[in-house]
Amino acid sequence: MARWEGGAADRFREAALELYAERGYEQTTVAEIAERAGLTARTFFRHFTDKREVLFAGSETLREGLEAALREAPADASPMTAIGLALERSAAFLGRDHRHSRRRQAIISANPELQERELIKMATLAAALGSGLRDRGVPEPDASLAAQAGIAVFQVAFGRWVTAETETDLAAEMRFLLDRLPAVASR
Repeated sequence: MARWEGGAADRFREAALELYAERGYEQTTVAEIAERAGLTARTFFRHFTDKREVLFAGSETLREGLEAALREAPADASPMTAIGLALERSAAFLGRDHRHSRRRQAIISANPELQERELIKMATLAAALGSGLRDRGVPEPDASLAAQAGIAVFQVAFGRWVTAETETDLAAEMRFLLDRLPAVASR
């Protein structure tokens, strides 16, 4: 088996998705993922801390992108406009591979441990958005409320996008739902 072969992380991700879909997350071991990828378990642990992280490795990049988009939003943008700009950037990152996202989400949805990890990721993203809004001078509770509303939009839009039979535009889903918020709030 190759020790330092390029693209190892991608090979591990693909092997893990295949095995999780075939056997289930809980029944799949790191050794099996490594074997399927044609690499070693030791190499696996150079890229991922555990078999969950194969599914969540991009979380840090997503959080950083959201934070950067908030910092770059126009100074006079309302909290929800700034959140919308951040979500649009996340859509560019997440919306690149519909097939992969569908497969990943199906695995997460089938396993309570992974669902819990996904909720932790969402809470972390909400905290990052809230902090970014406070850095922009948005007071509480407005910063937290806007951040949580943004994450709700994110989750619903992603759910609609990932379950769509044909590939749609994730950013368009997010814009549609952001536009729906005032109508929902006024009921």
